[in-house]
Amino acid sequence: MKTIGIIGGLGPMATVYYLELITRMTAADTDQEHPRIMIESIPDTPDRTAYILGKSSENPVPFLIKAGKELEKLGADFLAIPCVTAQFFYDEMQSAFNIPLLSLCANVADDIAAKGIKKVGILATSGTIESRVLEKHFKSRDIEVEIPDREKQDIVMEVIYEQVKKGRDVRWDMLHDVADSLMEKGAEKIILGCTELSLLKRDDSKGAFDTRFVDVLDVLAQKTVIASGAKLNEKYKDVIH
Repeated sequence: MKTIGIIGGLGPMATVYYLELITRMTAADTDQEHPRIMIESIPDTPDRTAYILGKSSENPVPFLIKAGKELEKLGADFLAIPCVTAQFFYDEMQSAFNIPLLSLCANVADDIAAKGIKKVGILATSGTIESRVLEKHFKSRDIEVEIPDREKQDIVMEVIYEQVKKGRDVRWDMLHDVADSLMEKGAEKIILGCTELSLLKRDDSKGAFDTRFVDVLDVLAQKTVIASGAKLNEKYKDVIH
């Protein structure tokens, strides 16, 4: 099996959940049947959204590249980053590495296209929305994209930054109001395009997240297991329902 290198800490709890998903999705009867994983957790990386939107001059790329190169030196065979906004820098990062970096956005778009879905809505940080890092992958596959209007995007950012990141109680109704507005505009699926939103799905005890929602972290974890050469649990052969 190949060794997985994870550039994590963006945010920290999302990385923990990603590790949990990789472990769950691996079909193994013994410890030895799980892939080897190396993690470089770099929560001190400057905020990606603030930099992309021009609200900060602190460039996160040197932090991301340094972590990837350290993992490469330690023996990682390929890299993954459980952070959607960081995918904005994918090309710059990949060119700095001698090993593959999984493209979260391309993999999600490929899986959506394979399902025959023609229109999606995106819930993500403003950095991800404005950079169109997810949108361009969907549109290159002839998939239409709906994004929240400014008022509703402010709601998504409040949920991510003021509720999830700060460990406060989440207002599910706020998020569902945004999702409903995208569905009303014809979206067939709602993309949880931020790994902080993946945490809401993980902690969902009330069934608030139904099959309308596609979790990018589910897709990334599945592709990570496959790329490692470990055996994929049959239960996770299809993570988009």
